[in-house]
Amino acid sequence: MTSPILRSTVAAIAFAGAMAFAAPSMAASMTFKANLDGKSEVPPNDSKATGTVTATYDTDSKKLTWKGSYKDLSGAATAAHFHGPAAPGKNAGVLVPIAPATSPLEGSATLTDDQAKALLAGDVYVNVHTAANKGGEIRGQLTK
Repeated sequence: MTSPILRSTVAAIAFAGAMAFAAPSMAASMTFKANLDGKSEVPPNDSKATGTVTATYDTDSKKLTWKGSYKDLSGAATAAHFHGPAAPGKNAGVLVPIAPATSPLEGSATLTDDQAKALLAGDVYVNVHTAANKGGEIRGQLTK
């Protein structure tokens, strides 16, 4: 016959052990999307081009991975970048270059703490530049 104290102790140890293996990881994978167009550029333009970028951010490794595409630019893309920190309607410097800038876009980068903070705050945008639109032909804000 087992004492109630011994049974309670064994049960508590078994429960703690099970919880240690069942506890979720603190890392999270977050998905962001941007719809790119000329009216979102600052200043806006009348480009008929459109595009999308989907990005995944791993909070543990700080790795940003992206895929995207665009169509109907006024000419060949001369560059593409993630910019920030900037709210919609504001411009900012380059955070991460996207190379090559040809569609489809695909790549990854490890973000600094400041870059990650801007991304999580919604203050990062993507734009694609052309010779006719040196500041950017199409742009879209990354949102969760």
